[in-house]
Amino acid sequence: MNGTTAIVTGAGQGFGLALTAALATRGTRVVACSRDADRLLTATSGLPDVVALPGDITDPEFRAELVSTAWRLDLLVHNAGELGPSPLPTLRHFPLDALRGVLETTVLAPLALTQLALPLLRSSTAGTVITLSSDAAVEAYPGWGGYGAAKAALDQLSAVLAVEEPSLRVYAFDPGDMRTAMHQRAFPGEDISDRPDPTTVVPALLRLLDRRPESGRYRAADLMDDGQPTHGAPGAPDGHAGSTA
Repeated sequence: MNGTTAIVTGAGQGFGLALTAALATRGTRVVACSRDADRLLTATSGLPDVVALPGDITDPEFRAELVSTAWRLDLLVHNAGELGPSPLPTLRHFPLDALRGVLETTVLAPLALTQLALPLLRSSTAGTVITLSSDAAVEAYPGWGGYGAAKAALDQLSAVLAVEEPSLRVYAFDPGDMRTAMHQRAFPGEDISDRPDPTTVVPALLRLLDRRPESGRYRAADLMDDGQPTHGAPGAPDGHAGSTA
């Protein structure tokens, strides 16, 4: 990835921060964004060639600023997401305004940002779009209806984009369970220390980027071994829903 430029959303903590650090170490210029300005600036301080750009990806003006700041683009990572209410409500009681917020952050904003970034991605020799998926997109877990529906929609957008933009690589990447703030919000009061640290999952995504297989949905669990990556399938769930923030 040396000499390339990436945009990573939701980069102030968790998987987004771990990925930003790993990409920067490999020589990638990273435009990193997060809604929490103080956290983003503190977390990325000292990382080589990282441009910290605080802002909300649901804001059209900020999305335009992201793309103009990148000015060239090889990799777009849609890591930012919204869990919804905590504790997780059943669909019977899911507040519709909250669901609108989940869909706005997890589905509509990534599509809008991709639309703006497509000209830059097409001009790259290795244009790649990554959307962060979850097993909640393919498995039915009580309480995960809002988040799961949003991730399922994002998976479909990714799949269709891959067909419509054959010159790009478009990957829906399911990281599996991780020890993140979002995952903790999904299980308030529970001990989630047994979940993997996001830094241990990043190598799976880097392997995907290095190998550049055909576009599709891939699971971190299938990229951790020494074999070739295989398309992720609904298959066996990894316990709960993968967390992206």
